[in-house]
Amino acid sequence: MIEFLQVGKTFESGGKRINALKGVTLTVEKGDIFGVIGFSGAGKSTLLRTVNLLERPTSGSVIVDGKDLTALSVHELRSVKKNIGMIFQQFNLLESKTVFENVAMPLLLSQTPKKIVQERVEELLSFVGLTEKARSFPDELSGGQKQRVGIARALATNPSILLSDEATSALDPQTTESILQLLKRVNKEYNITILMITHEMNVIKEICNRVAVMDQGTVVEQGNVLELFASPQTETARNFVKSVIRDDIPPSVYQALEAKRGKSRIYQIHFVGENSGQQIVSQLAKRFQMEVNVLFGNITELQGVPFGNLIVELRGTEADIARAYQYIRQQNVSVKEIS
Repeated sequence: MIEFLQVGKTFESGGKRINALKGVTLTVEKGDIFGVIGFSGAGKSTLLRTVNLLERPTSGSVIVDGKDLTALSVHELRSVKKNIGMIFQQFNLLESKTVFENVAMPLLLSQTPKKIVQERVEELLSFVGLTEKARSFPDELSGGQKQRVGIARALATNPSILLSDEATSALDPQTTESILQLLKRVNKEYNITILMITHEMNVIKEICNRVAVMDQGTVVEQGNVLELFASPQTETARNFVKSVIRDDIPPSVYQALEAKRGKSRIYQIHFVGENSGQQIVSQLAKRFQMEVNVLFGNITELQGVPFGNLIVELRGTEADIARAYQYIRQQNVSVKEIS
């Protein structure tokens, strides 16, 4: 478990005081894949680096598995850090060392016996799918392969926590997908808690079970990923969700609609899980004497759960439209009139 309790971090730069973190309080439960998302300068990288004290908080506490890192001695902190692995955006591999040597480095630095080093590195290279690259050098690898080496190296000391610092932002979409699937395996098979920062909402959508949204050094929203996508409460969160799931009427559709304005109402329907928007539209057409037009639809799957947004036009009498609206509300979905 990782706990941030009123964590603050202040930097001095050019005679100016910069508050990178402002009283951040978060809890990452054991077994979580917890994402922290924010635009550049939001403070997410600084927050991540406080977990292993690469950045020491100016105020507050960072507690890892019940231990306040800011209160530990150098020796105690070194012991705790062995349980925290980290992967980076730019891989941070030693170019003069082979893949095997890069993965072995944390074990060699802790004076692990050679036989154990050999067995552990071979196990990890098999796990990340790079057994045949053991004697290769980093400049012979693709970006995705380099990140796999970085992941294997981070796992070398059997950590209970893995920190991911924008680990996929330098990769193409297909490679990003493969790395995210690998991180899911790390979480499941090694039972490792993952804390990752990103500015890509697709990463959050694909892999995280919980998320915190940061803006200007503070956490403005946090919770279950499904809940955040279904009902973002802040403008920052809504902007990130829109980058993945569009929920407004395209301008061309809206212009065409304005041109034929008559006895109609437009509603936006958000649905999650078993409540299928398509079924609702079908029932509206059957139950009520009206024309039902789907103006825009976006249906996706969020970690195995159907999630979608529909914008529909209902044309008919005021009474029929009112009854249809009440029917929609009874279907356990979110609905609002937008025109």
